[in-house]
Amino acid sequence: MTLDPFEFLNSPKTIRQRCNQLYLLGLEDRLDNFRIREDRLPISVELVKDEILANYPDLNVPPHSRWQHFDVRGTNHWSPFKSKIRDDRELLLAQIDLAVTSVLLDAGAGPNWHFRDPLTGENHSRSEGLALASLYLFSKGTFSSDPNDPLKADAESLRKFGVEQLAKGFQFSAANPLVGLEERAALLRRLGEQLLSFLGTDQEPNPRIANILDKISIGEDRVLKVDRLLGTLQKLLRNVWPPRLTLGGRNLGDVWRHHLLADSEITTELVPFHKLTQWLAYSLLEPLEEAGYQVQDIDLLTGLPEYRNGGLFFDTGILELKKPDEIDALHPVSSELIVEWRALTVILLDRLAEQLREKLRLTREELPLPQILQGGTWSTGRKLAYERRPDGAPPLRVESDGTVF
Repeated sequence: MTLDPFEFLNSPKTIRQRCNQLYLLGLEDRLDNFRIREDRLPISVELVKDEILANYPDLNVPPHSRWQHFDVRGTNHWSPFKSKIRDDRELLLAQIDLAVTSVLLDAGAGPNWHFRDPLTGENHSRSEGLALASLYLFSKGTFSSDPNDPLKADAESLRKFGVEQLAKGFQFSAANPLVGLEERAALLRRLGEQLLSFLGTDQEPNPRIANILDKISIGEDRVLKVDRLLGTLQKLLRNVWPPRLTLGGRNLGDVWRHHLLADSEITTELVPFHKLTQWLAYSLLEPLEEAGYQVQDIDLLTGLPEYRNGGLFFDTGILELKKPDEIDALHPVSSELIVEWRALTVILLDRLAEQLREKLRLTREELPLPQILQGGTWSTGRKLAYERRPDGAPPLRVESDGTVF
């Protein structure tokens, strides 16, 4: 291996390679937990095609990003704040700060939590609820140490961020429990520390998140390669994730073990996903392009291995549990069953994308993967979940700490 092992495990190419290794083992029926029924993939393709045409009949689909969740039932909750920022550069910086904090607070809330919308009084759960809760927390200047500049997130404020602030902003109570409350707050505190070590200088002792722009190699023509964007985000966040697997004493983040991927490399058995970091990269596409940057090679990123996309393939019968009683168990994120589910989801998303484009007679450039996720697989997965389970829960029960799914 010529690459540094961390660069190797952070690469979307490695994510696909490792996931594909498990997928090929699944086709040979050598996985312990799942059986793959590829003959049923056209069912998912048809459902996703219908969902895209219903939601976006003109096929003008935005990328799957945090921004879509701020627009709830016809009300765009970010728009009133956005309209107050007159300077284009300041708008970009604010949107980067918001996207990062909101995505880091996005992991599954659990089935019993909701957020009461201050504009309409409606209750919103899951992704929309998390999005609005984080947006209003941000809009109140919670992450800014400068009362005259509330729409920012800087190191000084994030380092001091307390669980009480999160509980208040997310309307937490015994009757409204949120999964991973403590760990979410700790995540933002670690982000504040990392901002200092990664971006802090004598000239800028209190950096904001958006200063990551200074760390990305951008051409004079404002062209930005998506792998460089992802790589910069991974460096920013590498010490933010809870300690799980480490290599040489360094935290690996969203990387897990599977015994069937043994080889002679230092990264033996390791399967990377980097779901939240990739989704964050997707969520920065719109503000960057709106600000005049051209982001290239977007399809290098993978589909997102989370329970809506994974649920799509489970609920359409493409993925079958070899031990049906596992449906009732509570599975740690680190379990090989969940690692297999996520890895197979990554490859099935690629395969679905190919068949979907053929059906719609569109090219990869005309319908890239982030648009398919938005259009798309994520919403189809959620729709199927509500059809099959009254609370819309994922088909498998995952023990979450609020930092992965």
